[in-house]
Amino acid sequence: MRKMTYSEAIREGMRIKMKEDPNVLIFGEDVGAFGGCFGVTAGLHEEFGDKRVKDTPISEGVIVGAAVGAAATGLKPVAELMFIDFLTVGMDQLVNQAAKMRYMFGGKITLPMVVRLPAGAGVQAAAQHSQSLEAWLTHVPGLKVVYPSTPQDALGLMLSAIEDDNPVMFVEHKLLYAFEGEVEDDVKPIPLGLADVKREGSDLTIVATGKMVHDALEAAAQLSNEGIEAEVIDPRSLYPFDKETISESVMKTNKVLVVTEENRRGGFGGEISAMISEEMFDYLDAPITRIGALNTPIPFTPTLESYVIPNSTDIVSAAKKMF
Repeated sequence: MRKMTYSEAIREGMRIKMKEDPNVLIFGEDVGAFGGCFGVTAGLHEEFGDKRVKDTPISEGVIVGAAVGAAATGLKPVAELMFIDFLTVGMDQLVNQAAKMRYMFGGKITLPMVVRLPAGAGVQAAAQHSQSLEAWLTHVPGLKVVYPSTPQDALGLMLSAIEDDNPVMFVEHKLLYAFEGEVEDDVKPIPLGLADVKREGSDLTIVATGKMVHDALEAAAQLSNEGIEAEVIDPRSLYPFDKETISESVMKTNKVLVVTEENRRGGFGGEISAMISEEMFDYLDAPITRIGALNTPIPFTPTLESYVIPNSTDIVSAAKKMF
């Protein structure tokens, strides 16, 4: 095992695939010599050169559109947007082109492209740079969506995302970039659609995504001191989605708490809750509880931002009410 930060793991995943396949290339705003807005692509420009690590104009429509064209003609682009918020500018290219092209061409082409999307709040970046919009992406047929919470998952999922023949949206929480964790020396791809049980428990299932996985683990430790053993599951992949791992946990614990950082209204947490209600209702001993951010734009002021975003205290409080 070796220690690696979340951002280093993402970079290592891209580097491995770039060494293996000359068709893998990276482009986005300031990803070249500058190393990316959050430093994730640092060093790759020097290692692979300007033809494979390219800066782009400030135009998300151009970035996503170039990725679609590159993928359709045989390359494997990894496009970086500075913030997931800016994907709104490139949604036509993504939703109407990238997501539909294989289907409309009868499967006669592949579209192996990855779009990296820094997301989430906690860095006082205010309303236009702090959103969690992953639910938008899961709503669109033709897109795959992954959301790693640890360096090990970030590396393994990046390897799989680059090799996938479909557009993969790679959501990265900004507060996790500096998070350090152990990564196996024998690097292996993690299949898309395979959840991970981050903590085993018998009394309550907590399904959490992104940074909320760490808040859930912190809450589970506090709950354990009070006699409640929570199982924490990280889906890792929002689509394809691993129903089986969650089903096995629900059949064991009979109680479910779903935690995401996105606005609670219309969030992917509601989709998870609906799936459990429809397919595992007979195993539930209590209504599913859903935690998300308040339905408001993310404030700039640290005090207000922390009030809007859920945390481990909220998870502990909600869990206790279920008992």
